Amino acid sequence: MRTIESEHSMANKDRRRGQSQRKHAHRSLNRAVISGKQTEDERLLASPRAEPDFTHSDPWRVFRIMGEFVEGFDALAGLGQAVTIFGSARIREGDAMYAAAETTARLLGESGFTIITGGGPGIMEAGNHGARQAGAKSVGLNIELPFEQGVNAFVDIAIEFRYFFVRKMMFVKYAQAFVIFPGGFGTMDELFEALTLIQTGKVQDFPVILFGSAYWQGLIGWLRDTMLAGGKIAEADLNLLVLCDSPEEVRDLIVRSAREQRWRSEHEAAARAVTRQVLSEGESG
Repeated sequence: MRTIESEHSMANKDRRRGQSQRKHAHRSLNRAVISGKQTEDERLLASPRAEPDFTHSDPWRVFRIMGEFVEGFDALAGLGQAVTIFGSARIREGDAMYAAAETTARLLGESGFTIITGGGPGIMEAGNHGARQAGAKSVGLNIELPFEQGVNAFVDIAIEFRYFFVRKMMFVKYAQAFVIFPGGFGTMDELFEALTLIQTGKVQDFPVILFGSAYWQGLIGWLRDTMLAGGKIAEADLNLLVLCDSPEEVRDLIVRSAREQRWRSEHEAAARAVTRQVLSEGESG
């Protein structure tokens, strides 16, 4: 029978092993920066004038893009119910949000959910570590960047992507909810893409939870006082966002959503109804 002391010792060893492994960047993922070349995303997005042979190279990139989709579909098709956790890569262990993300992932893992992150440091690492603690599947969808970075030590299923748009689709396709911790531009990108997909009916029964009301209240205030006041969104659109301040609340919301799909679909339907009405009025005008 394991004692509290032995479990504490094992946890410390796991943490030290993770810290050691994090010092080493993922070499295959960093092939471009190591060789001094552009990443595939940089090449794809380069203007034709900057890349004279684009008429020959772009069509061939389609096959590489197809390959990334196939690899992602093949690796993730059997995950079952999953939750994607986003947040800043700059948050370090010892931060309250790191601990909250770790606990949230552990509780969700214990409730039967696979945890998906971007596979990097910060909140992503905390999410994968929480999944590991729960014995749940821990997935990291990493991306090639024009500087060295690596997959964190708590990822069980790691997939490397060259193209942001392929990776972003995998985040949505294989998750039943997003949990958004405090973050920067990349976190905001994923947040608003999810809201757009829900608002336009591309995905349904999909909770988007913002963790840490103190961090998000400025954004919510701007959405209400500027976007909503200016008629750019509707009140129903704001209801697509759920604010939480405890890991237990996040778990309960997502479990409820999984069991009672109509709970979230009613909020989503209201947002879509307003969008349809506005677009219809624009066409008739």
